[in-house]
Amino acid sequence: MQQLQNYILGQWMPGSGDGMPQYHAISGELISTASSEGLDFAAILEYGRRTGNPALRHMTFHERGRMLKALALYLLDRKEKYYQVSHMTGATRVDSWVDIEGGIGNLFANSSLRRRFPNETYYVEGETVRLSKENTFIGHHILVPKRGVAVHINAFNFPIWGMLEKIAVNLMAGVPAVVKPSEQTSFLTEAMVRDIIASGILPEGALQLVVGTGRGILDPVQSQDVVTFTGSAETGRKLRAHPTIIEHSVPFTMEADSLNAAILAEDAVPGTPEFDLFIKECRREIVTKAGQKCTAIRRIIVPENLLEEVQKALSKELAKTVVGDPAVEGVRMGALINRQQLERVREKLALLTKETPVVAGNLEAFEVVGAEREKGAFIPPVLLLNDRPFSKKLTHETECFGPVSTLMPYKSMQEAIELANMGKGSLVSTICTIDPKTMREYVLEAAAFHGRIHILNRTSAKESTGHGSPMPLLVHGGPGRAGGGEEMGGMRGVLHYLQRTAIQGHPTDLTAVTNQYQVGGAQTETPVHPFKKHFEDLFVGETLITAKHTVSEADIHNFANVSGDNFYAHMDETALEGTPFTRRVAHGYFVLSKAAGLFVDAKKGPVLLNYGLDECRFTKPVYPGMTIGVKLTVKEKIDQETDPSKEGVAAIPRGIVKWLVDVYDETGETVAVATILTMVRKRV
Repeated sequence: MQQLQNYILGQWMPGSGDGMPQYHAISGELISTASSEGLDFAAILEYGRRTGNPALRHMTFHERGRMLKALALYLLDRKEKYYQVSHMTGATRVDSWVDIEGGIGNLFANSSLRRRFPNETYYVEGETVRLSKENTFIGHHILVPKRGVAVHINAFNFPIWGMLEKIAVNLMAGVPAVVKPSEQTSFLTEAMVRDIIASGILPEGALQLVVGTGRGILDPVQSQDVVTFTGSAETGRKLRAHPTIIEHSVPFTMEADSLNAAILAEDAVPGTPEFDLFIKECRREIVTKAGQKCTAIRRIIVPENLLEEVQKALSKELAKTVVGDPAVEGVRMGALINRQQLERVREKLALLTKETPVVAGNLEAFEVVGAEREKGAFIPPVLLLNDRPFSKKLTHETECFGPVSTLMPYKSMQEAIELANMGKGSLVSTICTIDPKTMREYVLEAAAFHGRIHILNRTSAKESTGHGSPMPLLVHGGPGRAGGGEEMGGMRGVLHYLQRTAIQGHPTDLTAVTNQYQVGGAQTETPVHPFKKHFEDLFVGETLITAKHTVSEADIHNFANVSGDNFYAHMDETALEGTPFTRRVAHGYFVLSKAAGLFVDAKKGPVLLNYGLDECRFTKPVYPGMTIGVKLTVKEKIDQETDPSKEGVAAIPRGIVKWLVDVYDETGETVAVATILTMVRKRV
């Protein structure tokens, strides 16, 4: 037996006392103890703030993203080690894959977000707000990393995924983490953290680990810190009401176990692919991780006339589930994490069966393969039946955190939606239908009560990740009972760890602060054409004022011939009655194309290619005889990574330059405005 160690203050150290015993889910043997007694949580959090936070927040988003990618590759090379340890939690290889490689996948997914952020330490959000008549006073929003730490309190069911899906987001934002996994399975988290620290990929203080109960960890949190919790709704409510959380208005995100539902639509009758998919999905969600998933299907809602057939089909599939030691070939469901959890599941089942009888699964007579039932934390898949779900409400109020689900009937889709919503907020629900009207009705009427809705049918099934799989770039959380939080969610998740601040001032001043050109700010001309400059030599606000061109009717005819755009407003002056135009008008895309002709330098230089167009507006008609010119201004510079191992553009040192294209007429009034992007070579 070993005592786990905490990684705090830059070193590994045990807690005091005997610690919390941790048991092998299959054999029941004592494998380790975990203690956080005697730890100075105020010092731990302050160490993260003073050591980890500056190191991370001074990195750019691109640097943080590359750091996450390097860490993901490093851990993936060592994944088999974690599978071996995960076996002691009772997990099958498939269960462990979700936890281990699913967790590492979160690192990869969040690392890719660097391409959506600037190569800066901060993020400028949204559009500029004009605050004055002459545009000499404007506003914008800037987001900077909070100066605190993220305290993550995680559940026992996903010791790796629970950690990685959270730290991937706060590290991307530039904020360090203190992770407190469940003391029941923290031995698996500790195994991975040892490798993370040994890798040297994260800066000092970026990650600390508390393996014990963590009692008192929230006492020293401050206003710049962020707290997240995953676990039971009851525990989450207590933590959310912690005096320090309330006193300092500490952001608190909660993702709680919920009574998730799966609905079989009336069109998904036996013999259809949807019926078979529904049975398969329900079975998978009941037995995966032995039902120890916050997203597991707890309520199975089916048409009244199909109740018997669904019960028969699902019971048959559940009966095929081989329970036992996951190391034995053929075993499809392992054990609960320990016998303490087994007793909790039995207690909840005893409560539920007062209203809803067991129709599949025998708790007292089931076979266990490769292990002793009395020593491990084994339980068979169990299906309950609630024949009156509107009056027997324990189903909608009590969660049994194991391989247990309840079947119930409905008379109409409105009833099905009402039943799904009776869970009072859940992480996810599934609607199984091929009928567009049904899926639309369900989504619009149930969305307010669910954090995620999964539409399952023959068209999505092949590549669907399933009911129980939250995705890194989509929100994970839900309203009401589910906690009200939104974990992950791509850029949304990262922004949770940033402070949003409104900034106000002259456009020139805000350009200097944000490093993004603000319209109305100073524009600086230089003697060298900007297309002759390398990426490093260009600066935000640098402007080219071009020669001018007088638009003719021949221009309009020629562009129509080349483009094939013979829209009546350009070609038929007799058809303009009732339109905004008084004469034949030049094509908007001709105006933009001619603008390019005016500002482009034709000779070979650092500009490699046109990368695209972000936005474009045609603000005033251009008629023959009008004269147009262009102001081309460097709006923003975005660094790009170089990969020498690849061929072509990827191997060239380069960056993307965003240009503000302001096309104006002889009166000085803007007729078109656009943001174009070019790929520009670096000097080195």
